[in-house]
Amino acid sequence: MISAPSIAEREHGQRREAVVQSVLREVFSGQLRAGQHLVTRALAERFGVSHTPVREALVALAGLGIVDLLPNRGAVVRRVTARDVREVCQVRRALECEAVRLACGRVEQDKLEELRRGLLELGSVPPEGGAAFIAQARELDSRLHDLVASACGNAFLAAELGRLKIVFRAFRDVSWEHQDARHDYRRLEEETGEHLAIVEALLANNRRRAVQAMARHIMAGGRYWSQVASEPARQLLGAHSAARASAARSRPCEEAP
Repeated sequence: MISAPSIAEREHGQRREAVVQSVLREVFSGQLRAGQHLVTRALAERFGVSHTPVREALVALAGLGIVDLLPNRGAVVRRVTARDVREVCQVRRALECEAVRLACGRVEQDKLEELRRGLLELGSVPPEGGAAFIAQARELDSRLHDLVASACGNAFLAAELGRLKIVFRAFRDVSWEHQDARHDYRRLEEETGEHLAIVEALLANNRRRAVQAMARHIMAGGRYWSQVASEPARQLLGAHSAARASAARSRPCEEAP
């Protein structure tokens, strides 16, 4: 019998995942450049953790194809190209379509109805709300894909989706920040409709339509993500992030109570 992880093991895992997510975001936003070395000690000091979760995070990032672990050189950031994004999305489409095919008829109806209401509400709100709109869209996106994975009935498939979703969501968040920087929310509006089509197919217990809706959703996202992975888009997002950081530094610090 496999014992449940201890509190210490869970906390260790959370520290490792925090490092992985932070590095992914900085790679996708262009803050970490191709060829840049990631030093274990510097990362440990920066995140306030021991060397062990940092080393484990670097191994995980190498497994995801984000860094190369080179003999006597440590971890080096790989260049993420539009082709890389397309290939990741091809793998994601295969996994997500199989997951939704298996999940059809197994997902709790009340959870699907709740998702449907949330998506309809989101679709009725102008996306110009910026951060609040994006936060709601992110929550519904994560909830839908997690629900499908958990209901697919294939533990290995669900685990693989769980491993790769760190990459998917890091790039999603950077892409949506890119949209916010440009005040162009068309892709967010399209995704809301795509998510609704998946949910309605699941509610109708229509396996074929659910798979088709999922495939369209992943393919459309892949096309958009490939554009964001191009250098001009990364430069725009990097400039936006730098401007926000500069504005934050210029504001006087609030004194703690």
